[in-house]
Amino acid sequence: MSDDVLFDATTVNDLTLENRAGLAPMTRVSASADGRATDEMARYYAKFADGGFSFLVTEGVYTDDAYSQGYLNQPGLVTDDHVAAWTQVTDAVHDADTPIFAQLMHAGAQSQGNPHVDGEVTLGPSPVQPTGEQAEPYGGSGEFAVSKEATAADLEVVLEGFVDAATNAVEAGFDGVEVHGANGYLLNEFLAADANQRDDEYGGAPEDRVRFPAEVVSAIDDAVPDDFVVGVRVSQTKVTDDSYEWPEGEDAAAVFFAEFSSAGADYVHTTEPDATTPAFGDDGPTLADAAVEYVQDGTVVIANGGLGDPNAARQTVDAGADLFTLGTSALANPDWPTRVADGDALEEFDPTAFLAPMARISDHEVPADAPPADD
Repeated sequence: MSDDVLFDATTVNDLTLENRAGLAPMTRVSASADGRATDEMARYYAKFADGGFSFLVTEGVYTDDAYSQGYLNQPGLVTDDHVAAWTQVTDAVHDADTPIFAQLMHAGAQSQGNPHVDGEVTLGPSPVQPTGEQAEPYGGSGEFAVSKEATAADLEVVLEGFVDAATNAVEAGFDGVEVHGANGYLLNEFLAADANQRDDEYGGAPEDRVRFPAEVVSAIDDAVPDDFVVGVRVSQTKVTDDSYEWPEGEDAAAVFFAEFSSAGADYVHTTEPDATTPAFGDDGPTLADAAVEYVQDGTVVIANGGLGDPNAARQTVDAGADLFTLGTSALANPDWPTRVADGDALEEFDPTAFLAPMARISDHEVPADAPPADD
């Protein structure tokens, strides 16, 4: 095992990770109606820690009681009850000596279930309707609404929500947070030229489109303890458009990754449908390669996207990524690191067993409670 690059120890900020494999964030819509994490979620996350993953990133957690929630039964980190509920999750994961990061998410124009607003009002950089349709496995149906353009006051609420959620994550026992700047949600919409049509300081060239997301990262970094990990997830592609590319290509990537790194990100987590393919046309670097090239020294790069084949993961690490995360491959193999280390076969992912008809956590994914100790 020690000769396999996948099992090298790695550090993120002050954390030492025993191997390079982490659990990717995956929306599972399994919280209570008011956004509290459940005992089932605690056992669900703990099984990945028991299976050998060196760190876990939670599903997207909403950050304010205005426009941030994206799905019904999505967990939050807004209230004292949310903090208390997440503590059972962090305790369960820590029992396996594994760190866990809360992914902080504002759904933006891709919100498809938010009980905090009347009607289908969403918030985006500009009044744009996302392409595609809402996802039925996550409780949506039909077209997305045209978003409300965020005012300066709206953006202040967004930023304060991210910061408050991050400090709540500290209180709940998390080891870090990941700012969700990927997959077409609000902060990713600021990066995307088609969704961001603003003519103020937050729109236009890549240096301006990244300004608000970088301000969020910087504000969180200032608000949390020095040893608390702050990461950011970045993609070109969106939930509703898996072929979108930044019009400036690698030039935009150079700006985005440099700005996030300088804003205080301990890691940049890139995600694309296939992490091993060129990100900007038919040639050139992958998105993870670009991150490796343009982040500052000390900022770790995590790659995600189709890396369930151990050889694909090794290829990505050999190319320069420090860590990688697995989503659907982890659902099929919650003990993926242990299986790979032992040379055991891996199971194929069956979406009907996990994400149909709804993407909530299924009974078969939740280990039974540990038996009580003998008297």
